[in-house]
Amino acid sequence: MKTLFSQLPAIDSLLREPAMQALRVQYGHQQTTDTLRALQQEAREQILAQQQLPAWCSDWPQAAAARLQRQQSTALKPVLNLTGTVLHTNLGRALLCEEAVAAVTQVMRSAVTLEYALEEGERGHRDRALAELLCQLTGAEDACIVNNNAAAVLLMLAALAPGKEVVVSRGELVEIGGAFRIPDVMKQAGCTLTEVGTTNRTHLKDYRQALTENTALLMKVHTSNYQIAGFTCSVAESELATLGEECGVPVIVDLGSGSLIDLSQYGLPAEPMPQQLIADGVSLVSFSGDKLLGGPQAGIIVGKKALIARLQQHPLKRALRVDKMTLAALEATLQRYLQPETLAVQLPTLRLLTRTPHSIAEQAGRLLPVLRQACGAHFLVEIAPCLSQIGSGSLPVDRLPSFALTLTPHDGSGSRLQQLAADWRKREVPVTGRLSAGKLWLDLRCLEDEELFIRMISL
Repeated sequence: MKTLFSQLPAIDSLLREPAMQALRVQYGHQQTTDTLRALQQEAREQILAQQQLPAWCSDWPQAAAARLQRQQSTALKPVLNLTGTVLHTNLGRALLCEEAVAAVTQVMRSAVTLEYALEEGERGHRDRALAELLCQLTGAEDACIVNNNAAAVLLMLAALAPGKEVVVSRGELVEIGGAFRIPDVMKQAGCTLTEVGTTNRTHLKDYRQALTENTALLMKVHTSNYQIAGFTCSVAESELATLGEECGVPVIVDLGSGSLIDLSQYGLPAEPMPQQLIADGVSLVSFSGDKLLGGPQAGIIVGKKALIARLQQHPLKRALRVDKMTLAALEATLQRYLQPETLAVQLPTLRLLTRTPHSIAEQAGRLLPVLRQACGAHFLVEIAPCLSQIGSGSLPVDRLPSFALTLTPHDGSGSRLQQLAADWRKREVPVTGRLSAGKLWLDLRCLEDEELFIRMISL
């Protein structure tokens, strides 16, 4: 064992090697030295545990270069999303429009009027400019912006109903990803949950009968990530708003995904819109920025001016506020909605959702021979119809007709298919599909850069 330890070169001698000096120029002296020390320690540990040197000890510069390269690689890698889910939570949800990307770049490089009112020459409010734009788009009196819709719900409850009751239908006690549940949010906000109705049927009289002197809010939660069908009944937001007006109790709606346009005009399933709920008399509506809206992650609250003021004054607002980059991206995204006639072209989310099956099929035809040339020796490559999904809890039942390139192993080997999928995930720009029914499916709905796809599968 002593002989093995003696074969470990000294750090100083390693640093003098020509190949290592090149690494010092590229990665810096400190980082290169720290990497060599880490490798040396790993070698000692392997000698103690296995009485042998690691294989990489035969080429220290190569081992150091590989380690340094991994350390420098970014954790957030661009990915080719061929999963068939447009708003994929694990892949970052909405893609931003070019105007939003440019706006973020600009505010990163410069001091900006984040909380500075130019006309008065004094401190302003970071939500102000976007609040005016949101009011223009939704008809609300005021608006508040936090870091996601879960935060928006938490803030509404904590600011408006601490120590009091909030009435919600049993059929709307939703759980979203990460086990985030409405009852748990209420508990954290210091509210008391009052459940009314049943899982499948809730009537207006149920809300009325639940009202007490301690009721602070009537709440509706849009069941955006599941659907109850069959013998059902729910209360419309307009009816609940009328009851709230009559009894002096604010009505809030957690809309979840939220869309500022009528999606049915593009042949997509309709989704409730904040401006309609505001017109129906709802006091506050919250929704996400990075789902159907097509912007950055944010929680948006629109509604009554007096209630928004209470949210802005609550201590949680500071903890949940967004930074200048989010505000810049959100503002640029919202401005696209002022030009609805070009929205389906400028907004990536809407552009991908509205792709026609015919255009996707044509793309599949172009790429089929390329994929066959790259993988045909081991896989049967075909074009197959499939169904894309919107994703991120938006319209969970509805599917979008699409086309995929499918790969089936000639020998029926599941391990060969798993290996191909794993290899593609290791590419410079990972290619992500989905494994189902003994095939690897590459849904082309979200593929816009064909040249990049061809380069990645041809390596």
